Amino acid sequence: MVVVFVLVAIAVIALLAGVHRYVWSRLVRDTTAGRGRARRIGTVVMWVLPLLSLGALMSGRAGAPLWLESVLAWPGYLWLAVLLYLVLALLVGEVVRAVWLRRGSPSPAEPAVAAPEPSLHTVPAGAADAPAPESGTAAPNGPAAETPAAQSTSSADEPTGPAQRQVSRRLFVSRVVGGGAAAAALGTVGYGTYGVLRGPRVTRVTVPLAKLPRGVHGFRIAVVSDIHLGPVLGRAHTQRIVDTINRTSPDLVAVVGDLVDGSVADLGPAAEPLAQLKARHGSFFVTGNHEYFSGAGEWVDHVRELGLRPLENQRVEIAGFDLAGVNDVAGESEGDGPDFGKALGDRDRSRASVLLAHQPVVIHDAVEHGVDLQLSGHTHGGQLWPGNYLAELANPTVAGLERYGDTQLYVTRGAGAWGPPVRVGAPSDITVVQLASRQA
Repeated sequence: MVVVFVLVAIAVIALLAGVHRYVWSRLVRDTTAGRGRARRIGTVVMWVLPLLSLGALMSGRAGAPLWLESVLAWPGYLWLAVLLYLVLALLVGEVVRAVWLRRGSPSPAEPAVAAPEPSLHTVPAGAADAPAPESGTAAPNGPAAETPAAQSTSSADEPTGPAQRQVSRRLFVSRVVGGGAAAAALGTVGYGTYGVLRGPRVTRVTVPLAKLPRGVHGFRIAVVSDIHLGPVLGRAHTQRIVDTINRTSPDLVAVVGDLVDGSVADLGPAAEPLAQLKARHGSFFVTGNHEYFSGAGEWVDHVRELGLRPLENQRVEIAGFDLAGVNDVAGESEGDGPDFGKALGDRDRSRASVLLAHQPVVIHDAVEHGVDLQLSGHTHGGQLWPGNYLAELANPTVAGLERYGDTQLYVTRGAGAWGPPVRVGAPSDITVVQLASRQA
């Protein structure tokens, strides 16, 4: 197992080294003329940024203090997002470079450097018979003539004609393509960062349940997941989320995992605004995989102190339907994984049921236990396009509402971000799920 981990780590490092080498060649080497100050500065930057990213990824696991994690996280994680879109933009730019340079290159029949044509002068009669001036003296009507050796040296040091124009054209094209790629990447990441820091928007969806009593028609559950409090997103982020949820006046709040990336000691104050959540039937919480990286037991106790009710493989009756919650599958490594039998095994299946489960992958267990609606998160909707295509490989549903047999699954894109505080093509959300009775 250790050998496999080492080999994977070496492969990842080699891949990142190759990617950074490619970005350096296109953004630094190809856009600078000679080994001047600009190239030296660009090279240093291309060394420092990946080191910051490595520090951001490793500092938390190394037990670094939260302030140091924050210092490393902002530039380190943002660079990873910028790197992704830089590479994508530069790959598109390769086509532009090839076409542009091909159009401007000389034809095969045309010589790269044209030979200089001799100057044609009118020679006065008798000038051919005039004696040559002595060495060191000036010509009668001009400066001393250059020797053939000097003329040869001048021509060799300074490319002229089509060759020089081709060098200048290549530098110009490289700068336009590199600058365009950098602008596209920075603009994309900047807008994606703004979307995260602005806070999630409210999405509303109506879910009909055949077993839901008529008197519960219109019951509203505010679903929030993947808040990811940590070195980047803190107390202000939590406050924005709480204020947004309270403005929807929900009947119930469901926090479906991945609340934090860190310990209660570091992030307890950042989670405190959760105590302000207001809902007629209360607020409930289930663990996500990141809770098990951060001390799940302590966090379960802490959210209970904040007024949320943890559902640890438990079920409660709420206004005519059963609300159940299971622990995240990551808890299996600690003997604390999901237990569907405990949460749902002895319930009355004639009643409608709603299950809170962080990861969508447990949908098949939910179907087996007759759940009507499962509410999940975990996927972030892919977070950074084209990450949604990778998320589809590991999750039955990446975002939105889908049906599996008699069970419906709704997956929220989440209210925060993991790693880079950036979202592209997957805006953060808080979903208000309105239950509808078919008996109404």
